[in-house]
Amino acid sequence: MSSPPIDRLVTLTRDLIVIPSTENRPQERARCFTLMRNHVEALGGITIREFESQGFASMTIMPDGIKEPDVLMVAHLDVIEHPHAECYTSRVADGRIYGPGSGDMKGQAAIILELFCHLQRRHPGLPIGLAYTSDEERGGENGVRYLFEDIGLRCGLALVPDGGSVHDVTVAEKGILHVRLGALGRESHAARPWLAPNALTTLMRGIQRLCDHFESLKSTDSDDHWYPTCVPTILNTPNQTMNCIPGEASAHIDLRFPPPHTQESLLKTIRELAGSEIAVEHVMGAESTHLAPDSLYLQVTQELTGEPVRLVRASGGSDARFIAQFGIPVVLSRPLVGNLHGLDEWIDIESMGLYYRICEAFILRKLGVAT
Repeated sequence: MSSPPIDRLVTLTRDLIVIPSTENRPQERARCFTLMRNHVEALGGITIREFESQGFASMTIMPDGIKEPDVLMVAHLDVIEHPHAECYTSRVADGRIYGPGSGDMKGQAAIILELFCHLQRRHPGLPIGLAYTSDEERGGENGVRYLFEDIGLRCGLALVPDGGSVHDVTVAEKGILHVRLGALGRESHAARPWLAPNALTTLMRGIQRLCDHFESLKSTDSDDHWYPTCVPTILNTPNQTMNCIPGEASAHIDLRFPPPHTQESLLKTIRELAGSEIAVEHVMGAESTHLAPDSLYLQVTQELTGEPVRLVRASGGSDARFIAQFGIPVVLSRPLVGNLHGLDEWIDIESMGLYYRICEAFILRKLGVAT
């Protein structure tokens, strides 16, 4: 087994971090794809296919003649939107790479690219592949879902380094439900609130009813928070005048849920609690996902780390759900990361090398290739 190219992993990760590849910056997302393409084009003997759905690009990279790889490594190149573009910088300190998107998931995108290139050089035509997308942070509908459901991409097994940790392999993910709430009132002077219904007050009271309900479902016995949660994330009104009662207001709610809850059952509950004065719009959602990690991967991880592997459940969602629905085994683990979606997001450099070695050993043993 080879030594991980740590310097190359760090350089490529930092090159990706400084590109603000957010939902509202399509040109920057395109720059990420160009960077990845430039790294693999010199290999020779590979086929790069590019796709687009609703303005969001994706790309697959396979050895020539391989359409359904035995192992597919999957990553997204998009990151969340921060208010100031100048924050998309990186630094190395305390054995970590810091910067927006470092752990979610540009560090992992760099790892799988370097590993693919290394394995193709040593074993040309090895039936492994890469898939990169650019809309995971907004739900993945035009990325991994599009590739698997519309394009028909398939694989024997998928590695998705977007959950868990080095010693933690995710076996279940909560479902996701994003809803928009809207309320109408009538504009009026704030000095005489009795004259008009206040859309903002109506909406806030509905949100509070929702939050109180889901707080009551909280389980104190669940260390991994395996119960439904409801989080208001956006509250808007078009009103720009301090002393004016707003005539309309809207909010967005992020819900995460384990079985036996479903999108349908939660939407019914939300509409009942919101009441007739509040409109409920389904924005995006996905049911909870059960994953079946490969036993060989667990074995290799324990051998290389010397520590037991934990099977964990995750409150967050990932693109793994779009792959697992076809009965394809998905391994969901990654290097050590922290402060995801924060300005000081980080990925641990030593664990990047460890994850690289785990994936390399697993792939070679899975495919029966002598090391």
